[in-house]
Amino acid sequence: MPTDSQYILESIRQGCVTLADDEFVIDRLVKYTGNGRIRWHVEFRGHRVEFTTGQIKKQPTFRRKILEQAGVLPSQRSGADYRRWALDLRKSAIELPWRDRPVDSGFAIDRITSHGNDRWMVEYQGKAIKFTTTKLRRQVSFRKRMLAKAKVLPPQLDAAAYRKWMDWLLQNAVEIEPQAGDAGMTEKSWLDDLPELAGWQNEVPLGRTAGGDDI
Repeated sequence: MPTDSQYILESIRQGCVTLADDEFVIDRLVKYTGNGRIRWHVEFRGHRVEFTTGQIKKQPTFRRKILEQAGVLPSQRSGADYRRWALDLRKSAIELPWRDRPVDSGFAIDRITSHGNDRWMVEYQGKAIKFTTTKLRRQVSFRKRMLAKAKVLPPQLDAAAYRKWMDWLLQNAVEIEPQAGDAGMTEKSWLDDLPELAGWQNEVPLGRTAGGDDI
């Protein structure tokens, strides 16, 4: 596996977009504390990038994660300048309890796009998975479809945390012009490529999970 610096240099050679200092303006930094852990969520242009304290202190790691998840590369600062900048950034963070984190560590989608008419596309590690608003709002449906299409089962969140995370995703979705013919598609036709999975066939009513949690 290439180091952070090697990955960045290779990306530069391939023409990735490098932002100047005044172009790289973070929307918000949130510090989640509790459980004996600290995680930092950098919110930038609709992307949410999660860091540990050690990762945010290391400039190559910070730049690589922003590049991987937001598609742009922050400009490189001198060592002392970056340390001061990162310290000032952490001091200005909004602090929230761990339980309010949008999603568990280790699972983060790359992007969500809105195609209009309650149609959405979730991008995860090179795969694009179609959803309707109904399917996104139901945690059971979301986890089922991610497992079927991306071969990953997202962690199960309590009902309030899932609602909060999904609201955040939908509010920060990228708008895409609807494709010709999409406007007349029903929910069934939009999702007709979904195979049935053993144990998932019987959908619970909207607003309830299999465990009885409200969604």
